[in-house]
Amino acid sequence: MASTVTATQSPDTAVSKQRRRSQLYQGWKRFKRHRLAVIGLVWVVIFVLAGIIGPWVAPYDYRTGDFLAINQGPTWKHIFGTDNVGHDMFSQILYSIRSALIIAIGATLVSFIIGIILGLWAGLRGGLADVIIMRAVDFMMTLPGFLFALILVIMLGRGYLSLILAIGIPGWAGYARLIRSLVLSMRDGEMVEAARALGASQAHIARRYMLPNVVGSMGVALAFGIPGDLIQIAGLSIFGMGLRPPIPSFGSMIAQASENILGFPWLLYFPAGIFAITLLSFLFVADGLQEAFSPKGGN
Repeated sequence: MASTVTATQSPDTAVSKQRRRSQLYQGWKRFKRHRLAVIGLVWVVIFVLAGIIGPWVAPYDYRTGDFLAINQGPTWKHIFGTDNVGHDMFSQILYSIRSALIIAIGATLVSFIIGIILGLWAGLRGGLADVIIMRAVDFMMTLPGFLFALILVIMLGRGYLSLILAIGIPGWAGYARLIRSLVLSMRDGEMVEAARALGASQAHIARRYMLPNVVGSMGVALAFGIPGDLIQIAGLSIFGMGLRPPIPSFGSMIAQASENILGFPWLLYFPAGIFAITLLSFLFVADGLQEAFSPKGGN
């Protein structure tokens, strides 16, 4: 009997995998037509690689200052110049990229994991669970996310884990609402009804039928979520609630540079420019993913 079940399920599994591969291929073809998205993806890849290898290729340590080259403009020795204590700006930016990526990706994953669990639970269970979760979503959506994160940082501290939790915990509501809406659109479908009739558990239905069909939408949500978290990280640093010095960050560099922008403009141009390009690149990638996985997208 077990072999019969396996034999009948294998073709369905193969067809399902082939269909998903086809959807990904068609999505990639649509994504490549979005030129800004491709350019943004290239920059995002460079940004991520810089964050990974930055500490090993940085010409100077972020804690070391050259007191003979304070507030020096771009030179061959310091290609992005130096700040008011002689820190090499290029090295500072490389370390800032690593810090920003660790916190932004960690916070986005925290928000996403909480959101997807509660969204799936609300969509599949319905009833009282759905009511409670959606009222919690409404409550979280009315709170100023940045203010909530600021309060959590004050309570938890200014380390990596504290910032990840402070930024990630308030951000789950949007993901939960998105996942719930996607689950509701599929909950009464033929495949789900057939699985229920065969006695499949809610966990099996979520894993086997729900999650594979919302991958595209989840990818778009994550691509939009990371730049939002990057902005929150920079905002907290500007308010003096980011990572503790001497660990560099984009927000702290921009805040310090704004005090001396007339005399030493390179202190602002390089970190602010790279940060702005990175945000735009993530948004371009998100737009490309949205177009690639949109049901209305053409082949």
